[in-house]
Amino acid sequence: MAKRRGAELLLALATAFWSISYYFTRVCLAELDVLTLNAFRFLSAFAILGAVYRRRLRAMTRETLRWGAAVGAVLVLVYIGATYGVKYTSLSNAGFISCLAVIITPLIEWLVYRKKPEPRMTAALLLCTLGLALLTLGDDGLHFAVGDALCLLCSVSYAVDIVVTDRAVAKPEVDPVGMSVAEIGVTGALFLLLACLFERPCLPRSPEVWGAALFLGLFCSGLAFVIQTTQQKFTSPARVALIFTLEPVFSAAVAYFLAGERLRARSYFGALLMLASLVLPQLDFGGKKHDDVREGL
Repeated sequence: MAKRRGAELLLALATAFWSISYYFTRVCLAELDVLTLNAFRFLSAFAILGAVYRRRLRAMTRETLRWGAAVGAVLVLVYIGATYGVKYTSLSNAGFISCLAVIITPLIEWLVYRKKPEPRMTAALLLCTLGLALLTLGDDGLHFAVGDALCLLCSVSYAVDIVVTDRAVAKPEVDPVGMSVAEIGVTGALFLLLACLFERPCLPRSPEVWGAALFLGLFCSGLAFVIQTTQQKFTSPARVALIFTLEPVFSAAVAYFLAGERLRARSYFGALLMLASLVLPQLDFGGKKHDDVREGL
């Protein structure tokens, strides 16, 4: 129980880093193209983590590398869907659809592994989705467009990332730290290849963009994905998806303090519902032990 709670607090910290990334991404896009920026942030993270964990990398097994490469390829789809989806749809639609991994993750587990979430978790997922809709959708509701399809690609890929990571870190022959470094390196290499094909890669020019890009690399890519890979084994994929859905809540807080943006009253209510959805699975109705995490970890 203590390990699970500690792991979930660290996963919430990773989610906070990802929510901050939107603000720093906006700063970086003034000088860098999308693919180039993603290549920079992941390759800089790989360089730093590779130096820190060089001994782990030397001892990396083929199984660890294989799973890391698979997750890295999925992450490319996540970031392509998220980045380009916003360009072709409204911010409210993008915010809602990109976080639908909270529902898609347990659906994939049920379809592929026949693992059905318990009633409390199902109720929490539905409550979180309702809160997410109140937080992100505009008054005109959801109108499906090309950008929405790209955001849906992001959420489906995100769900696949969570499920695949869950299966990988459960294997004793897979080193979670080595896997996280491998996936970051593969993601950076693939983005660099795409940038060379479709853009003109360059380095940041101003100190402000250098600082923002390095923050994205070290904390939002490097540290955040190491946290996900090493801590996810202490909880369930459904709870991981639930925690990651707090990203728009944290983003709203960042926008409030750093950009002076304000939300509508219903948006604040939606944020409260999302926070309540995290507490719901912990409540004990009738003394039944919560079993949505792995025992013995």
